[in-house]
Amino acid sequence: MRHWPLIDLRLTTPRLELRLPTRDDLDQLADRAIEGVHDPGFMPFLVPWTDRPTDELPAQVIRHQLACLANWTPDNWRCNFVVVHEGKVVGTQGLRATDFATTREVSTGSWIGMAYQGKGIGTEMRAAVLHLAFAGLGAESATSSALTGNEASLTVTRKLGYRPNGFAYVAVRGRRIADQRFRLFREDFVSPVPVEIHGLDACRTEFGA
Repeated sequence: MRHWPLIDLRLTTPRLELRLPTRDDLDQLADRAIEGVHDPGFMPFLVPWTDRPTDELPAQVIRHQLACLANWTPDNWRCNFVVVHEGKVVGTQGLRATDFATTREVSTGSWIGMAYQGKGIGTEMRAAVLHLAFAGLGAESATSSALTGNEASLTVTRKLGYRPNGFAYVAVRGRRIADQRFRLFREDFVSPVPVEIHGLDACRTEFGA
């Protein structure tokens, strides 16, 4: 796009491409949500969006992704990439910040369709956005959190070098559960995979960088 080059930003790793979604990408992402994201007996998200009825879930997924783009400002942005593996959208990896020009801190969030879990994709896609944050945008730190019991997310977090940063109790599905928090400093991050950033220079100001 000539007037909003942010849309052309993408990240590549040996197995993945991360890009802002096209209409077809959003359809595929909604398909992954319908197919299942987690064991129905455990809710890994602070906002239990996967509990919505199946006939409402696709539109909810698509509206959320479009809202992140529509509400983007350099002072408050949420960059939700779709994650493409072997030509198919398998999930989404987010990177977000508020007042990034001052705080130099980002946070991450993600999900992958159940059929694609356990293959190292979660580690590779989070490493990609951390490389964007630290090497591309000049971030100094990144935060993440995971509910107790979300071992897949906790494993990725520990593997990438985050340090424990306390916890908070939250209510999920009417239950009290601990949300474990972590922070990763720039000097502690070593990407386990090579990452290439494409198209950042044209849209750097959109990140407040």
